[in-house]
Amino acid sequence: MTTAAPDSRVPEAVHRRRWAILGVLMLSLLIVVLDNSILNVAIKTISTPAPTGLGATQSELEWAINAYTLVFAGLLFTAGLLGDRLGRKKVLLGGLFVFGAGSALAAFSDSPNQLIAFRALMGLGAAFVMPATLAVLMNVFEREEQPKAIGIWAGGVGLAIAIGPITGGVLLDHFWWGSVFLINVPIVVLALALMLWLVPDSRDPNPGRLDPVGVVLSVIGLVLLVYGIIKGGQLADFTDATVLATIGAGLAVLVAFVVFEKRSDHPSIDVTYFKNKVFSAAIGAIGLVFFALMGVTFFSVFYTQSVRGYSPLQTGLLMLPLAAAQLIFAPRARLVVDRFGNRVTTTGGMLLIAAMLCAFAALEADTPIWLLEVIFFLMGTGMAHIMTPTSVVIMQALPREKAGSASALSNTFRQVGGALGIAVLGSVLSTAYRNGIESHLGRVPAGVRHTAGESIEATLGVAAKLGPRGDALVGPANDAFLHAMHVTALWGAGVAVVGAVVVALYLPGRPKEPQQGQEEEKLVPASE
Repeated sequence: MTTAAPDSRVPEAVHRRRWAILGVLMLSLLIVVLDNSILNVAIKTISTPAPTGLGATQSELEWAINAYTLVFAGLLFTAGLLGDRLGRKKVLLGGLFVFGAGSALAAFSDSPNQLIAFRALMGLGAAFVMPATLAVLMNVFEREEQPKAIGIWAGGVGLAIAIGPITGGVLLDHFWWGSVFLINVPIVVLALALMLWLVPDSRDPNPGRLDPVGVVLSVIGLVLLVYGIIKGGQLADFTDATVLATIGAGLAVLVAFVVFEKRSDHPSIDVTYFKNKVFSAAIGAIGLVFFALMGVTFFSVFYTQSVRGYSPLQTGLLMLPLAAAQLIFAPRARLVVDRFGNRVTTTGGMLLIAAMLCAFAALEADTPIWLLEVIFFLMGTGMAHIMTPTSVVIMQALPREKAGSASALSNTFRQVGGALGIAVLGSVLSTAYRNGIESHLGRVPAGVRHTAGESIEATLGVAAKLGPRGDALVGPANDAFLHAMHVTALWGAGVAVVGAVVVALYLPGRPKEPQQGQEEEKLVPASE
């Protein structure tokens, strides 16, 4: 059995069970990621009128996803600091309990608004789980094993993305829509039991003070910004006074947040971290790739189910290549980095995602489905070669004692990028769809005309109620959606190209071989 090195900073008893601990951490991570990937398959069902679903509109669906994401992102800084201060194990246990309770409540929601509220509660719990898993990992593995452990950890995200849609499809084929949330509860119970048994506690000996003002400003700013973007898409008018005022207020609050953090002696975000261009580029890359990916995942479900007519289970199986590629390549991406360096590996991953988003813009209602499978697999391959190297760069840029803060920053930009991706690309989709279908809504009663133009599901729902008269709307609805999907995919591709430029300019190249006897435990200063 491998033993810790003589100068190891990890206790021998912890070192011996480090891989078992990693397994427990990945189980905790699994439910946080699993929840969103399951929800992606269920959104069409939830948008169906009662009793099958809740009759949620497209904007309500966006909020059901983003309520979770915004609370999650807004509280990650504080969660990371609390973990560093109180102990990461305690924070993990508390976060898992809250997440499980929120899941049980969400399963029995009676309305879209209730679902949005309970999703926010789940986001509160998840905010305390995600950064703590990576922080614990950094404290149970020695520095030379950290890239391998982070690669496996990132592969766990791929596993969750793989399991989620298939699990969601099976549940929706046999049970009601709430089962996609209720499934979290037994996983939470198992994770809590294993964590109490295996995972050691760790904390920062010199933790920072909490920053309630910063947390409030960040949450308010993000909510206003995202609300304005979603509202603009819902109205198909970004020049509306309410939309402009809300987006402007959100940006103003976020600027105030940055100014406050720079002047605070105990900020949620230590902005000096961003003086390190490598650290900033890695963080930015994560935000941009999730911006593109989450927006695509949102519309691809409507493409497979509404346009192509696949069931939720079939949709889950169709998304399997996206997850399988991440699961296969994420743990091996470090070998590519060793050979070619962070810059080439990550830039290649970004350009591959941009190319696949352009390929999405060529999909039609009768495109052979195997082409979609190839696109998903190559997108997952690109993701794997972005997430592993950027996560390693971020986590090793700060001292081990600040692992909670580094993890919180990484996950915050991931979640904020994803939330903005759903809001911005969802709004682009909504606006382009309404513009495409509007001329065909003359046969729809005036009272429901605006609602019918919100999304393809809304149009098809109204068409079904009209009976034979509504059949003429199905073809134009599919055509309008395909056009809107093409426009949205090209926007996402543009964002991915921006990410490729950022990492090509600022990430390091091939790492130099350390000289014999050189200190390998040396940590890169954040301000370097």
